[in-house]
Amino acid sequence: MAPAPPPVIVLVRPQLGENIGKAARAMLNFGLAEMRLVSPRDGWPNPSAGPAASGADIVLEQAQVFESVAEAVADCAHVYATTVRKRGVTKPVVTPEEAARAIRTEAGRSALLFGPERSGLETDDVAVARTILTVPINPEFGSLNLAQAVILTAYEWSKGAALVQPTEEELDPPAPQHELDGLIGQLDAMLVASGFYHPPERTPATRRTLRTLLTKPGWTAQEIRTLRGVLSALEGKKRPRA
Repeated sequence: MAPAPPPVIVLVRPQLGENIGKAARAMLNFGLAEMRLVSPRDGWPNPSAGPAASGADIVLEQAQVFESVAEAVADCAHVYATTVRKRGVTKPVVTPEEAARAIRTEAGRSALLFGPERSGLETDDVAVARTILTVPINPEFGSLNLAQAVILTAYEWSKGAALVQPTEEELDPPAPQHELDGLIGQLDAMLVASGFYHPPERTPATRRTLRTLLTKPGWTAQEIRTLRGVLSALEGKKRPRA
C-alpha cells in the first residue's frame, strides 16, 4: 500500500500575517509544505508573512485561500480539529501522537484545522471535522499560540517521515578498537611508571575500571589522537614547537 500523503495544514481565519509566516516556518521544519487559508482577516498575500517565515517561502507561495472550512477540506478523507475542549460537539478525541499515527496509516488525505489566534475554532468549524485533536497541556495555563500548535502536530507526524537528522551526518565514526587499545596501553604504561597502581592486589580491578571509563564515550579517531598527544606531552615525549 502506498504511504499516505502528508497532512494539509488549514489555518481558519488567521488574524496576523506574522503568525501565518511562523506557522509556515514550523511546517517546513518538519517536512510539511501544503498550507490552506480560510478567510484570512487581512487578505492574502500578506507582506508581514514573508519575514516571519524565515525562508519557508515555498509554503507561502503555494498557499491556497478558501472561503469556508468545508471548501478547504473537500478533498480530505480525515479532518482533525485542534481545540482544547469539545465545545459541545461529541467526537473522538486524540492526542497529536495518536493523530500522527493514524494519518500515516489511513488511506486518503488528512487535514489539520487550526483556529484564529484569539478565539480558536468555532463550534461550526469543529463540526466539520471527524476527530478532535487536543494537546495535553497544563490545565491552569492552556495557552498555545498558533505556531506552537502547528509545530507540535507537525513534529509528531515527522517522527514517521524520512527526515534527516543533521548530527548523524556530521559526526565522525567511532575509532577502531586497536586505536582505543593503544590509548589505554599508553595511559597504563604511564600509570605504572608513576606508581599509580597501589596496592598491587588492586591493580586488576583498577585497570578494569579505567578501561570501562575510557570505552564509554565512543571516541573518534581524531579524539584518540588528541588524547594520546596530551599523554605524550605529559610524559615529556612531545616537545612544544618553537
